[in-house]
Amino acid sequence: MAGLDQNTPRPTGITLHRASRVLEIAFDDGSTFRLPFEFLRVYSPSAEVRGHGAGQEVLQQGKRDVDILGLEPVGNYAVKPSFSDGHDSGLYSWDYLYDIGRRQDALWQEYLARLAQAGGTRDPAELPPPAPRAGGCGGHRH
Repeated sequence: MAGLDQNTPRPTGITLHRASRVLEIAFDDGSTFRLPFEFLRVYSPSAEVRGHGAGQEVLQQGKRDVDILGLEPVGNYAVKPSFSDGHDSGLYSWDYLYDIGRRQDALWQEYLARLAQAGGTRDPAELPPPAPRAGGCGGHRH
């Protein structure tokens, strides 16, 4: 999670636009960002997405249709969205939201390039089924 920089503008309004799947956030410096739910999910600040260090990031796929089911305030410094795919461990601090809002176009292009390089997809229907768990179901004897 990004730190809590006292110089970062603070939000003056946060609106979830469910029909268009966009979180709109206005800041006290006059900036307003419209962040698609998919973008927020792909750039979740959680360890599940970012890993625990450089090079450990997990490329998110199949998130085109993700929805935000709820948005919880966390103190006076962050919000915690609950996504329709079950992801709910990311804390989005005001400075993190401001940063990704400012860099949204570049970050999105970077994501699309990484996805293309990996042969990945934004569409959940195009994802392969999950791999079977090691050890099988345990119900068969050989």
